[in-house]
Amino acid sequence: MPRFAANLTMLFNEVPFLDRFEKAAQQGFQAVEFLFPYPYAAEELKARLGAHGLKLVLHNLPAGDWDAGDRGIACDPARIAEFRAGVPKAIAYATTLGVPQVNCLAGKLPAGVNPRQAHATLVENLRFAAAELKKSGLKLLTEPINTFDIPGFFLNRTEQAIRLHDEVGADNLFLQHDIYHMQRMEGELAATIKKYFNRIAHIQIADNPGRNEPGTGEINYNYLFRMLDELGYAGWIGCEYKPATTTEAGLGWRTQLS
Repeated sequence: MPRFAANLTMLFNEVPFLDRFEKAAQQGFQAVEFLFPYPYAAEELKARLGAHGLKLVLHNLPAGDWDAGDRGIACDPARIAEFRAGVPKAIAYATTLGVPQVNCLAGKLPAGVNPRQAHATLVENLRFAAAELKKSGLKLLTEPINTFDIPGFFLNRTEQAIRLHDEVGADNLFLQHDIYHMQRMEGELAATIKKYFNRIAHIQIADNPGRNEPGTGEINYNYLFRMLDELGYAGWIGCEYKPATTTEAGLGWRTQLS
């Protein structure tokens, strides 16, 4: 049976963020994930997790100015110092909150930057981050993201991410496989997951089109969840989708499809 983590950035967004922990627990979730912990004190987040018996399974490295349109800075040669300054901040939060893995958003190809230069920058930044996270026993993840939702996102296909990981050469670097993003970019979901199963540390889900809850679109989640069970997937599956109506109204898929 898959284990689902509520993505609090996208679910229960009818209430303030810090109240979403209680909502998730009330709906039977045992784990949560979200984009960034940094607007809140780590001890406050830890208290919310503890009060509701929740485990935090994932958050991201600092990714620049999100409100200004940044979607990560790891491939930007002009922001290497900023990226590396964010790594110890992420480690501090992760160790306080008991998070086993941190995701790195590569970011959009910066204007005027050659893709080869962006790739080289990303490789070196990942080597740095992986080495620092390893000191604290943490995994580093990267996530390919579709270029329909985020035009210009530099890391956008599974094979590209695997080649990148091979070049970085860190044994604590893994793939975050977002099924929605990869359905939009490449399809071949089952075959790709099987091929790179041992390289995948975290999975996220949403249906397509619309990025709503599973069961609302074209992706055969019933098949994929059974396949993940057969493969012995032991990680969490992050529910990173936009509820079609309210979060609670759209949670029936968990029993219908799992």
